Amino acid sequence: MITRCCRWLLLLLLGLAPASLAAPGSVWVLGIDDAIGPASADYLVRNLDQAKAQGAQLVVLRLDTPGGLDSAMRLMIKAILASPVPVVSYVAPSGARAASAGTYILYASHVAAMAPGTNLGAATPVQIGGLPGAPKDDKAKPSDDEQTLARKQVNDATAYIRGLAQLRGRNADWAEQAVREAVSLPASEALRLNVIDQVANDLPALLHQIDGKTLVAAGQPQRLQTRDAAVIERLPDWRTRLLAVITHPSVALILIMIGVYGLLFEFMNPGSALGGVVGGICLLLALYALQLLPVSFAGMALILLGIAFMVAEAFLPSFGVVGFGGIVAFIAGAVILIDTDAPGFGIPVVLIGILAVVSALLIGGVAGMAIKARRRALVSGDAGLVGSLVTVTQVMADNPFCGSVQAQGEQWQAQCTTPLQAGQHVRVTARHGVTLEVSAAAPAAQGD
Repeated sequence: MITRCCRWLLLLLLGLAPASLAAPGSVWVLGIDDAIGPASADYLVRNLDQAKAQGAQLVVLRLDTPGGLDSAMRLMIKAILASPVPVVSYVAPSGARAASAGTYILYASHVAAMAPGTNLGAATPVQIGGLPGAPKDDKAKPSDDEQTLARKQVNDATAYIRGLAQLRGRNADWAEQAVREAVSLPASEALRLNVIDQVANDLPALLHQIDGKTLVAAGQPQRLQTRDAAVIERLPDWRTRLLAVITHPSVALILIMIGVYGLLFEFMNPGSALGGVVGGICLLLALYALQLLPVSFAGMALILLGIAFMVAEAFLPSFGVVGFGGIVAFIAGAVILIDTDAPGFGIPVVLIGILAVVSALLIGGVAGMAIKARRRALVSGDAGLVGSLVTVTQVMADNPFCGSVQAQGEQWQAQCTTPLQAGQHVRVTARHGVTLEVSAAAPAAQGD
């Protein structure tokens, strides 16, 4: 009986297994249709590892990207160069592009292909530093240090793409032009100049064209048999989509703010739990995203300083001064937070302004409540005791001018310039230690 159950369980597991497990020699198709970032790199690296483990013969990377982060691009290129499974980069569909970082990935691939009506190029490295999105003054000349840094970046990028071109036997001179002069090419011109290997209308046409082609991957020659191979789409999974969302600088900034407000709410209402849980999770997600992005340490320090000031506002009697100072620090840090001008990785000024206004309203609300509470009459301590109406509870037998009164839920010794009677209402005029000075406020109460 147990053996039969095990057999049925094994058959069920095999039935639920992905189709790629039963299709050795298949062609895997990946798709990147946004800026190159940490999510794109993770998506490609994981799928190349899985393609190797499951015996795929080819990975087709369908590209449509404006460029992206240099660190993510280099990680992807390293994975392609080390992959024992050949990689075909295919710029598609018509109207797509492989600009900037996409051009490097195209050059690094074992086969570079494009659909008609697509283009590649504009591979000049973007300027690092400064205010992202800030207008450039044409009359302002860059400093010597800035010129030196720009030359280093361009020379490094030129050497990198020329090395990839020589490795794959493609046009290295045009690759250098794409870096130094930011030139671009359409698909037909790219094929004529030996920048790419194939022009194909669609994926089936591409697989038909490269069928029988021999490629060298990880030092081993491999002959492709793609004409009748099974094609498996490997769409981005939930992990890739989640990583793509949280590693967007705007989302990371919003997560920081939600985390700050959540913790601030928890500090102001200890034991509520919701604010602490949500705030802690959002802050950890934001920190994880920021460690994957090219952030400015000065911007991060200003954001942390602003957070500290805004949290301190809940505990200091500054009436908004510290809180608004924190908002200013936060805005300055958010503007210079992302240390790159790569497309798709800027923080819109409008978003920064919205977060600043929301923060100002919250801090203003806290300051307003503090001012209102300060103007309210005190109802505790000496200020709340003197002037209050109390009741005599006991009179000393040997001294009718002294006795006990009930005030603020406690028994106090009392003395008066006139004789006291039990049940009499008197008014507190002063306090001396544990003794209250009282004066008659009403006639003596009649007995029940």
